[in-house]
Amino acid sequence: MNHPRIFIAGTHSGVGKTTVTLALLAAFRARGREVQPFKVGPDYIDPGHHRLASGRVSRNLDGWMFSPELNQESFRLASKDAELSIIEGMMGLFDSCSPSTEIGSAAQMAKQLKAPVLLVIDGSAMARSAAAMVSGYTQFDRDLWVAGVIFNRVKSEGHYQLLKEAVEKETNVTVVGYFRPDSELTIQDRHLGLKTALEQGLTDLYDNLGQAASETLDLDAIEQIARSSPQLSGVRVGFSGHAPERSGKKIKIGIAYDPAFCFYYPDNLELLQKGGGELILFSPMSNPSLPEVDLLYLGGGYPELYAEALERNVQMREMIRAFAERGGPIYAECGGLMYLTKRLEDFGGREYDMAGVFPAKTVCRPNTMTLGYREITVTEACLLGEVGTRVRGHEFHHSTLVPQGELRYVGSAKDAQGRECGQDGLTHANVLALYTHLHFLPHPGIAWNLVQTAREYSSPAPNEKFG
Repeated sequence: MNHPRIFIAGTHSGVGKTTVTLALLAAFRARGREVQPFKVGPDYIDPGHHRLASGRVSRNLDGWMFSPELNQESFRLASKDAELSIIEGMMGLFDSCSPSTEIGSAAQMAKQLKAPVLLVIDGSAMARSAAAMVSGYTQFDRDLWVAGVIFNRVKSEGHYQLLKEAVEKETNVTVVGYFRPDSELTIQDRHLGLKTALEQGLTDLYDNLGQAASETLDLDAIEQIARSSPQLSGVRVGFSGHAPERSGKKIKIGIAYDPAFCFYYPDNLELLQKGGGELILFSPMSNPSLPEVDLLYLGGGYPELYAEALERNVQMREMIRAFAERGGPIYAECGGLMYLTKRLEDFGGREYDMAGVFPAKTVCRPNTMTLGYREITVTEACLLGEVGTRVRGHEFHHSTLVPQGELRYVGSAKDAQGRECGQDGLTHANVLALYTHLHFLPHPGIAWNLVQTAREYSSPAPNEKFG
């Protein structure tokens, strides 16, 4: 099986990759195709929209966090029963975590997957210059296959024909259509990117995008390009490092899930299930009490935007603090970490009481953005592993941590270039909270450790070792 696939890349960020991806997912779904979506890079928001547009779980692939073999095998497994796969890139086609290498770039992933690229270009203010742009992008890396071009924000059919003629006369690349500018087909954004699919609610946005694609894109030509993808060869890793299946009592894992906490990689949750976990969704914002659980997972999200509702739910905050104090295991990332501090100060300077597990305050400021890949080295044995264990993830937030007492860390962080980024991994009792978002797929032992710790907490077994 050659896994028909198309890679959606842009000349730069903000050019409309997500709009094009969602439109294609919806359009091919309307044609009766089983379409598998993927997102390159550390992103939670776009995959949520992918899922609603396609009806299938979107998977993240990553050139820095994953090995090439892991990317290829993850792609194969997710797309094995799909008729077509659509992979959305990140940033510009050649942008990466370094100005001098391709590591982590969309181009690197397209080559790992041997996927034909559809290049999205903002055609709103150009004509023949588009040919020069396409020529440059196709010649910059000859190992990359730029198979087609889609123009975005083109107001008229006449303008589109000028662009199409210029590109196809000067290059060997086919222009497969365009999108008109339409504010009704745009997802609103904010400080961490687009609004989440959870916040957006049920709308007809995806159907409208699909309809727009059917009107101005050559879907037959796009599908033909996808079906011309070469056989994907490579060493199959078989996911042998995944947490083993666990028989016996299921471990109840509380997953904080509402507009304040909704950033989870599907693979993380599935590995927890495979290790013996039963996932129980609850809302720290609106549920009156904490469900009966053996482990809590507080993911990232937007606690700063929903701080008033979180503060108002006093019983939930008190129950989570009590769970932590009696040794209940909690794993938290970014927004979850913020919720576990004593107080949260939002962008307007207003302060709110949080769960109070850690003696600190988180302060949100628009001009304090932290963004980038992180490698955490364990300095004290913890849920991440033994001393010296290295795990990879990313940070993306607009808040800083202000200590209001003694804080204990179990890890040190470096960025993708190896520069020191301070400490990460706050710990207290069986609680571990990081600003870094981790992907468990390259590090399945984390999921295993979490479930094992919860198992020991729920029914202590002296002869059963940790990890």
